[in-house]
Amino acid sequence: MKILLVEDDEHLALVLEAVLTEQHHTVDVARDGQTGWALAETFTYDLVLLDVMLPNLDGISLCRRLRSAKKSMPILLLTAKHTSDDKVMGFDAGADDYVVKPFDPQELVARIRALLRRGSSSLPLVLEWGSLHLDPSTCEVKYEEQILHLTPKEYGLLELFLRNSTRVFSRSAILEQLWSFEEPPAEETVRAHIKGLRQKLKGAGAPTDLIETVYGLGYRLKPLNTTARTEDSGGLNEHLKVSNLMASEASNRHSGRMRGTATTVEPATKQLTVKAAPAQSAPSATQQQTQAAVNRLWEQFKGPIKNRVNVIEDAIFALEKGRLSDELLKDAGHAAHKLSGSLGTYGFPEGSRLAQKLEHAFFTGSVSQDHVPQLFELVRALRAELEHKPLERTPVPAKLPSSPHNEPSVLLVIERDEQLTEQLVTEIRALGMRSKVVPDWATGRDAIASENPDVVLLDLSCAETASEGLQLLSELSNRSPSLPVLVITGRDGFADRLEVARRGGRAFLQKPISSSQITDVVVDVLQRFHTHQSKVMIVDDDPHVQAALRTLLKPWGFKLTTLEDPHQFWDTLETCMPDLLVLDVEMPQLSGIELCQVVRNEPRWSGLPVLFLTAHTDANTVHQVFACGGDDYVTKPVVGPELVTRILNRLERTQLLRTMAETDPLTGLANRRKSIQDINQLLHLADRYNQPLCFAILDLDHFKQVNDLHGHAAGDAVLRRLGEMLLRTFRSEDVVARWGGEEFIVGMYGMTKKDGVERLGEFLALWGQELFPDSNGSEFAVTFSAGAVEYPLEGGDLQLLYRCADKALYQAKAAGRNCIMPATDN
Repeated sequence: MKILLVEDDEHLALVLEAVLTEQHHTVDVARDGQTGWALAETFTYDLVLLDVMLPNLDGISLCRRLRSAKKSMPILLLTAKHTSDDKVMGFDAGADDYVVKPFDPQELVARIRALLRRGSSSLPLVLEWGSLHLDPSTCEVKYEEQILHLTPKEYGLLELFLRNSTRVFSRSAILEQLWSFEEPPAEETVRAHIKGLRQKLKGAGAPTDLIETVYGLGYRLKPLNTTARTEDSGGLNEHLKVSNLMASEASNRHSGRMRGTATTVEPATKQLTVKAAPAQSAPSATQQQTQAAVNRLWEQFKGPIKNRVNVIEDAIFALEKGRLSDELLKDAGHAAHKLSGSLGTYGFPEGSRLAQKLEHAFFTGSVSQDHVPQLFELVRALRAELEHKPLERTPVPAKLPSSPHNEPSVLLVIERDEQLTEQLVTEIRALGMRSKVVPDWATGRDAIASENPDVVLLDLSCAETASEGLQLLSELSNRSPSLPVLVITGRDGFADRLEVARRGGRAFLQKPISSSQITDVVVDVLQRFHTHQSKVMIVDDDPHVQAALRTLLKPWGFKLTTLEDPHQFWDTLETCMPDLLVLDVEMPQLSGIELCQVVRNEPRWSGLPVLFLTAHTDANTVHQVFACGGDDYVTKPVVGPELVTRILNRLERTQLLRTMAETDPLTGLANRRKSIQDINQLLHLADRYNQPLCFAILDLDHFKQVNDLHGHAAGDAVLRRLGEMLLRTFRSEDVVARWGGEEFIVGMYGMTKKDGVERLGEFLALWGQELFPDSNGSEFAVTFSAGAVEYPLEGGDLQLLYRCADKALYQAKAAGRNCIMPATDN
C-alpha cells in the first residue's frame, strides 16, 4: 500500500518511515502541509498519516482541504494534543482516526491496517490464489506451505496482483504504486523485479507463468482452471467467495484511483479467495522486526535527539542570566514538543512525560527565573532517562498464573530491610511461590529481566532513591502487559499516595508493616491481576468475526468458547460456565439483546458480565444494550487493544467483587456458598450427559494441635499452603473449596469414585512431603484424611452426597487417619 506521511519532525518521520517500510508499505514523506497537499494532488495514496502541528499549512486545514477536494483515502492524525476538543476538531475536519503522541509503533501499525481494510472487511485477510497464500498481517507468503523469502518490492508486487486479481498492470502503473516519488526508477526495473519474483515462485513449485505477461499491456495473475475451494460453512476458516461482480466492482473502484495505464481483463471464472487470518503467536515476527527497526533508528539518531535537550538547557541558562530571547524560548518549546512526541515511540515513556512538562512551561509564556531550579531538575531527570536502555514496546501476551504445568509465581522484593525480607521470603515459600530479594532499584532492573517476576514489592522509603524508584514504577506500569507493583514506604502523605496511583501502583503499604500483611496483599493482587485466565464465551453468527476475536484474545490466555447458532446458547452457557459473555447485537432469529435478557432472568447468571459487539452507536441501540443488563459495548470494526482492555478491566472489576463475595480470604479457594452453586451446576451437567462425578471431603488431621503447639500463624500457613496446592493440582473445571475450619471439598466432574480416590491418593502423597517451619526453627508436617463418593451411586443431590462422604471420612479417621476412604455400598 502507498502511504503519504506528513510530519515536520525529521527524526520521528524517519522512525515512521522505517516502521511502515518494514510492513512493506511504500512511503512518501512531506515535511510541511503545503508539500503534503502538492503530493496528494499529484499522486494517489491509500492512506495519509498526518501530523497536526505543521509549518505552512497545519494538519487540520490540510485534512479539510483533502476532503473538500473529494479525496476519499483514510486519514490518520498524529498529535501531542489529547483533549476532547482537539479530537472533535480532527474528526470534524474529516479524519478517520486519531493517535496521540507518544505512541506505540505496534498500535499505530494495527490502526493503519484497520483503516486500510475498512473499505472491504473488518477482518485481517489472507489472500489466496490457488496454492499461493499471502497474509498481510504478518507479511508471510507461502506456496503449498513452503515459505517464500521475498524482497520488499517482490512482496509489494505480489500483494498488488493478489488484491487486484482481474487487472493487467502496465509497468508505469506498477512504478506509481510501489515506488515513492523520490525514487522513480526506469521501467526496466519492474521487469527485473518481476523476473526475480517468478524465479522464487518457481523454486517453491509454482507454475512458471503464474504471473503472465499480457503483451502490449503489462502483467497479471494467470487465471486458474478451477474455481477456488470453499470449506464447510460452519468451519472457523470458512472462505469468503469473491464473485465476478464483486471483483469487477472492486476493480472499477481501484481504477478510479489509479494513474497510468491499467487494463481490466475479466476472467472466465472466479479464482481469488480471502479467508480470516489464523491465530498468531504474540509477539509476531513482524512485531519483532518493527521493534528492531525502531531500536536501530534510536542508535542512529540518539545523538541529534539528545541535542534537543541541549537547546532546552541553553534556554534555561539564558533564563537564569536574564537573557532569554523570544527566539530561544520558541526553539526550546519546539524542541520539548518534538521530544514529547517521539521519545515514547523510541521506548522512553517517562522521557515523553518529562518533555511534556518542559513544553508546557515554555509555551505557557509564564516561565520566569523562579522556575529555573525546577526546569534544571526536569532536564537532569530527562538526561538520566535517556541514558537507560529503551523499553521494549512489543506487546507480549500476559503470562499465565501458576498451574500444574507452569512455574510458581515469582515475587521480586526491592527492599533493604533484611529482617523484613527474611520473614517475607519464609512466608512466600510457604505459599509455594518463589521470591528474589535485591537491595536497590538498579539491581531490580536486572532482576526483572532475568527472573520475569509476576509481582514486584518496591520500597520507596529512602529519599535519595525515591525518584528513581518512582521512575521504575512508571516503566513497569507502562509495559504491555503491565507488571503489578506494590509500593512500601514510611511516608503517608496524600501527595505520596496520589503520585503512586498516577504512576500505576497496585497497592500503597505504609511502614511499619508485618510480613504476613504484605503476603496477604501479594496474594490478593495476584488473584485480581490474573483475570486473563478467565473463560470467555463469544456468540456471533459471523464465523469470520469469531476467528478475528480468537486471534485477538487467544494470545492473552483466555479460554475461549465460540458459538454461531444462538439456539444452542443455553446448553453451551451451562457447559462452558464463562466468566464473561460477548454477544453480537444483531443476529438472525435471536438477537443479543434477547439472549442477555434470558441470562439476567436466571439468578445463577445475574452477575455474569456481558459485553456487546455492535456496528450501531445510535441512542436507541445503546439504550437497549444497557436496559437489557449489558455491562459494556464495543463498536465494530473491533480494534484489538480496545477490546482486550475493556475485557481485562471488566474481568478485573468483576473478579474483585467475586473475590470478596465468593472466595475464602485465607486460602484463595471458593467459599461454601460459591462451591455449592458450582457443585450443583456440575451435578446438573452430569445428569444431562450421563456422566459420573466424584465428591470428596478432606479434613486436616489433629489440626487443633497444630494451632496449640505451633501457633495460629503456623496454622494459617498450613491452610494457605493446602489451598494453594489444591488449586495447582486439580483441574480448572474441578470445584475446590474450603467449607470451614480445616474442612475442604473437591468435586471432580467426569470421574468415577475409583478414579477420584486414586487422584486424591496421589495428592496425599504429594502433600506428605510438605514441611512447615515453627517459631523454634524446627519443621513439622501435617496429614489429612478424606472420604469420597460417586454421583449418582451414593446420592442424587449434594446433601445426600455430603452425608455419605462425611461417613466415609470418619471411617478414614477411625482407620488411623492419613488415608483416603471410598464410600461403601451398604
